[in-house]
Amino acid sequence: MDTDTKVEPTKKKVKKTNVPVAETVYGAMAANELEKAIEKEYEMALQDRVMEETKDKKNSVEAYVYDMRNKINEKYNEFVMSEDIEGLMTKLQEVEDWLYEDGEDETKGVYVAKLEELKKVGGPIEMRYKEWTERGPALEQLVYCIRSFREAALSSDQKFDHIEISEKQKVVNECSDAEAWLFEKKQQQDAIPKHTNPVLLVSDIKKKAEALDRFCKPIMTKPKPAPKPQTPPPAETPAPEAQTPEQESSGASEHGEPASEGAADQDETVEQMDTDKAGPSPA
Repeated sequence: MDTDTKVEPTKKKVKKTNVPVAETVYGAMAANELEKAIEKEYEMALQDRVMEETKDKKNSVEAYVYDMRNKINEKYNEFVMSEDIEGLMTKLQEVEDWLYEDGEDETKGVYVAKLEELKKVGGPIEMRYKEWTERGPALEQLVYCIRSFREAALSSDQKFDHIEISEKQKVVNECSDAEAWLFEKKQQQDAIPKHTNPVLLVSDIKKKAEALDRFCKPIMTKPKPAPKPQTPPPAETPAPEAQTPEQESSGASEHGEPASEGAADQDETVEQMDTDKAGPSPA
């Protein structure tokens, strides 16, 4: 009889060996050349940025010239003296001509200086126009603030009853001072033409309204004091009714009868006890 024989597989041996590899890139830049190229790229990016900013400043000068010229002929007309309009127009035309001739390719700093030169002339005009347009709403706000606090201080509404009269009078006085200041400044402003610098500034009006609000609001919005806790009144005990002489005598007799009855009962008890003790025992 044949028997199967098992054959064990032979184990493979693996040996690892580090193989040195050298990289060679043809056409690559050396380290120092690469550093120089990076610096050159940075310089070019910076130059592009300066050129872009210079272009923006030049466009700002050009836009200011066109915008100011149009507005002087329209909404700025009342805010510049008629004899100054011709000189301003001449200045704007000179700058425009310069932009397309000698100023065609100037530096950023030159355009910034030219724009500032124009704003020194046009800035006061723009300021007068802005003050005129914003003065009306600012005056309305101040007048409303004065009227509201004064009406609250003089009101007979119960929600203001907890505020002392002296404190309310302070609010009324502060409102009167603000109103007097406003009346005086408004008269001065109305007396001058639009092409002169204003004497009643919007910033001053807003400051006056803010100061009035800071003074009056804490007084008029003072909360009511908390109500004191109420203690219940002590309970009253009814006073005894006065008795008539008849009621007193009847009461005395009533108190005396039970006493006599009690004494009789006690005597009867004593007699019973004596009887029990004295009785002869039966034969």
